Parts: sequence; C-alpha cells; structure tokens
Amino acid sequence: MKMNVTNTYDRPQQELSAGAVWTLFSVIFLAVYFASLFTPPLLDDVDSSHAEAAQYIARTGDWISPRTDGIRYIEKPPLPYWIIAEIYRVTGVENSFTTHLPNALAILALTWLSWLWGCRAWGPRAGLYAGLGVLTSVGPFLFTRFIIPESLLAFFLLAALYAMIESLETGRARLMYWAWASVALALLTKGLIAPVFFAGAAIPYLALTGQWRRWRSLRPVTGFLLFLAIAAPWHILCGLQNPDQGHPVGNHPTIGNVHGFFYFYFVNEHFLRFFGLRYPHDYNKMPGSLYWFGHFAWLFPWSLFLPAAFALAWKTRRTWLTHLRHDAGQTVDFYLDNALREDVATYVLRLKFRVRTIWLLSLFTAWTLLFFSISTNQEYYTFPVWPPLFILTAGVMAGIEERHGVDDEAPRLSTKWLSGAHVAFAAIGVLSAAALGWGLWESRNLPYVADIGTLLAHRGVGDYTLSMSHLFDLTGPSFAALRLPAALAGVALLIGPLIGLALRLKRRHLAATISVALTMTAFFIAAHIAFARFEPMLSSKQLADVIMAKGSPNDTFIIYGEQSSGSSVIFYTDRFFHHRPVLLVLPRCGQNGEGTTLLWGSCYPDAPNIFLTDDELAKMWGTGERKWIFAEDPDQTKVEQLLAGKLHPAGSIADKALWTDRPLP
Repeated sequence: MKMNVTNTYDRPQQELSAGAVWTLFSVIFLAVYFASLFTPPLLDDVDSSHAEAAQYIARTGDWISPRTDGIRYIEKPPLPYWIIAEIYRVTGVENSFTTHLPNALAILALTWLSWLWGCRAWGPRAGLYAGLGVLTSVGPFLFTRFIIPESLLAFFLLAALYAMIESLETGRARLMYWAWASVALALLTKGLIAPVFFAGAAIPYLALTGQWRRWRSLRPVTGFLLFLAIAAPWHILCGLQNPDQGHPVGNHPTIGNVHGFFYFYFVNEHFLRFFGLRYPHDYNKMPGSLYWFGHFAWLFPWSLFLPAAFALAWKTRRTWLTHLRHDAGQTVDFYLDNALREDVATYVLRLKFRVRTIWLLSLFTAWTLLFFSISTNQEYYTFPVWPPLFILTAGVMAGIEERHGVDDEAPRLSTKWLSGAHVAFAAIGVLSAAALGWGLWESRNLPYVADIGTLLAHRGVGDYTLSMSHLFDLTGPSFAALRLPAALAGVALLIGPLIGLALRLKRRHLAATISVALTMTAFFIAAHIAFARFEPMLSSKQLADVIMAKGSPNDTFIIYGEQSSGSSVIFYTDRFFHHRPVLLVLPRCGQNGEGTTLLWGSCYPDAPNIFLTDDELAKMWGTGERKWIFAEDPDQTKVEQLLAGKLHPAGSIADKALWTDRPLP
C-alpha cells in the first residue's frame, strides 16, 4: 500500500525551468534592488560615516586603519569598507550607486545560494520559493537601504553552512576549505559573532548526526590555518598600528586607563557590547516582545507561511531523528517499501540531506535568535537567520503544494494551511489598502510639500537608537508628499493578494505563490519612491551642494554636535575641501563623560585637532576665510544664541540648518 501512495504523490513534472526561474529572479532584482541604487543620496549617520571610511581607504591606500573625518574609526571589521573602497578606486565614482552596490550584490548572492540549497534539499519549486523569499521580504529590503554588513554576513555564514553539509554528505572534503574561508570572511565582515554563530550550529549538528567521528574530513588543522591566514593579518596589523598610548577616555573607570586597539575592539566592541556595558552607551535593546514578534514583519509576507512549518515540525516530531544518523532509516522494511524506485540508495541520500538540512538550519536559527535575545540588539541583527528560514519555509510550502511529506510519502499537511495564509495576506492587503486610501482622501486638499521633514513629528522613540525609530515621526500632513507611492502601494496590496487567493482556491498553487512575490515587488517599488522622498530628512546632500556652489575650497566647515549628524555633507564635500577634516563643536576624547562616535580615535595624541569648544567657535567665527556651520534641531538654538547677530542663513532642510559667517554673494 505504501508503494502505491508514494507513486500517487510523485512530484508533478510541470515546473518552471531554471532559465525561467532566473528570469523571474532577475526582473525582481532589477526592479527592487538595482533600480533603487540611484536614489536617494547617501544618508546621514551610519551610511555616510561608513562611506567616509571607505573613501579614506580608496584615497590613501591605508587598508589597516580606516579614518572618518581624520579620526581612527576601527569599531567595525574592514571587509565591507575594503569592497566599497575598491569599487571607488576602480570606477573613480563615489556616490550612492557605487556605495550601496555591494549590499545589492549580496542579496543576489543570497538568492542564488538559497535557490541552490532549496533545489538540492527539496527540489526546483522549493528553490524558487527560497529565492523569492530573499528577494521579496520586508527585512532584506529595508536593511539594504544603507551601509550595514548584515547582507554580506548572511551570505558568508550561509555559504559556510552549505559548504560544510555538502562536504560531509558528498565526501568532497575540499569543500570544507570553502567553509573555513567563508567563516573567516564573515569574521572580517562582522566580528567574533561570525565564528560563534557557525560553531553554535555546527557543533551540535555534528554531535547529533554522529559525523564528529569523521573529524578528519573537517580539515581541522589545515582548515584552521586557512581561517587564520585570512582573518588574522588585519587584526594583528591593526593592533600594531594602533597600540596603547596611555590616553584617558573621559571619566570612564575602565576605558579611561591605557587600552589600545585590542582592548577597544575585542573587549569593548564585543564582550561589553553583548552585556550592554559598551562605552559610550549608544546602543539600545529591543523589548523582548518586539524582538520576537518583529520577525513577523521582517519575514513578511513569507512569515504568514511559518505556521505551516511549525505545524509540520510538531506533526513529525516522532520522526525527527529519522535519516539523521548514518544508519537511520536503512531497515529491510524501508527498502521493501521503496523497492519500485529506480535507485533506492540515491533516494536515501536525498532524504538524509533534506533532514540534515532541516536540523542544521534550525540549529543555526535557534542559536542566533537566542544569542541576540540576550545581547543588546538592533532590528536587523538577526538578518543571518532570515535566509535559512526562507529555505525551511520554502521546503514546507513546496511539499504541501506538490502533495508529498518530508519523507516523500503521503502529504503531512493539507493545502488549507497555505490557503489560510493567503487569506491572511489578502486581509492584510485589503486593510492596508483601505488605510492608504483613507490617508489619500484625508490629504486630498493638503498642498504637496517637497521637504517632508518639515511635516514630521520628533518623538524620539528609543532616543533614535533603534534603526526604525523615525517611523514614529510620521504625521497626517506628511502623507500629502506620499500620494503617488501610497496610491501605487494601495493598488498593489488590494489587487495582488486577492488575485493570489483566487489562484490558491483554484489549486493553481505555483501561480498563487509567485503572485505573492510579484505583489511585494510592486509594493517595494512604491516603498522606495516614498523612501526617496524622505531625502531631506535622511540626507544632507542638498546642503553640501549649497556649500560647493557658493563656497570656496579654502572655506572651513563646522558641525555643531556629532560628526554623524552631518556625515553626508562631509562625504560629498570631501574632494571640494581637498580632504581637510571638518571641525566639530564637541568635547575631545570624551571629556566631561560625553560620548561620540569618534570617541576612541580622538584620544590618540596624533588625532587632528578638530574639536572646538563654544568659546573657540565664537572667537574664530567671522575671521579669516569663510566659515560654514551645520546644526540639527535642537542644537540650532544653541548656535543662534552663541553666534547671535553673526549668522547668515545659507539653507535649511527638515530639521537641519546651514549658516555662514558673512553674506553670500
């Protein structure tokens, strides 16, 4: 009887060809990721600050100690800066496109690897869905709009996991060298958490499968030497270039001693950050409920299908260890039940690879999520677990649609699980479209304002230490500037999910699932148009253009406050000012206990004297060559009081203002 059931539920032959799949992937990638590289310009804060570090490397050839505004900036590993710097050097172009290109290419690489792994474990349909998950989910879209290393990190870690399981399952031991190299590159991308995450999944996986006995196949000696050859040189050279020079850091009792790079990077930036004790304390921790439930948003819309994955896991809990170890499942009854198959041995190997894939990716996901639930965190820190979750979910969806279970026998779950998820998607789409329609109606008589930043509230949720804090600043009047993208998004969310639901109910499952991806593609196009309209609030490039149009290379540019507040001005005027550092009205070296993104580097004796007091600013203002000063709200009031009667407005956007010390021509 089992043999008949197995044959009855063999996979259908009507699948998209690999060429059709990659045509679909390419269209979505070009529309969502490539097209968005051109706008908006680089953003203030982390985006332009990291671009400045790459800019310095490209200009000076110093690959060891990046600098921002002339100050050592070695809080992060250097690989993302190296990649961007090389693009700058080769193209000679330093703009938003060249800066964000590595993020986009990392998404494309993740799409390819997720597709490859999904095909290898479950088949072509699962590979298609895994790739669509990477390309059309909210989290990867949101957190590739600015320079953070998470997409690169996710690729290197997924590549390491895939190389390890492929090496062990196929006997091609040389693939382990790819795993070791990928972990080393991940370390140079994000730091010590890379080998911690990999080991946290690999060690229990090897123990559960019994493959630790094949430890020679892991190439522990030569592989580790390769790892060190890739990862160690920068850390050693950076430590030698940036030794302890006995500089104090404010009133901090520990860092205020005599620590150099090794303490700052390994202790302060890794261990103390994990426990929330990093100095300066400028990182927040998401509330537990927001941390866990936030993944529904980051994985949306594919998170709607996660309940099916959890239900399948629970339903098959008694068979979790089947085919996991080397002799599991290879009983006489098993071979008799599958005697009609052309190649039972190949079938067993495929099942083992699938089950072991589930275990490896589940262990990696659970360990990483647990780690960041304890540590300080940002919304995007768990980015590396999103592709594994897409792969696992894709396998479940493909299995339900193709009517086979985890072990290729009778289906374990009904297609009602997919229909239910699609009903939820349609409901969310209709409600979202209604909300957007209401906003459009309410704003129908409001004038269009190009500078949307002037219409926003400044609620300071989480003191803006969470990356999504500014979403809470949206107001009703600001909606008038978003009419076009709101209309596009509303139409996409109203029509797309309903069409998909109709296809699902007609059992046209492949078309229905693809419709989810196409709906999100249209929504992301609209979302990026909206994002670009926030340029005046997120970027200060317009003020940089004013300086370059009306100023002179001999002028002096000053920021009242943190370098990060006007970092895009620094980036875009770097060549104009012949790479001279910008002055900051800010305590040097954490004096008075104040923190700054340039805190550590500013304490070195050879750091350029770019820090001014209020008195020093007042004395130099109006003397010598023209001076420009930039300030964000609420520092604008301080500037106006300090330099009263000596300020000449040069421009303002959103909550940022630019003045000069004499009338403009």
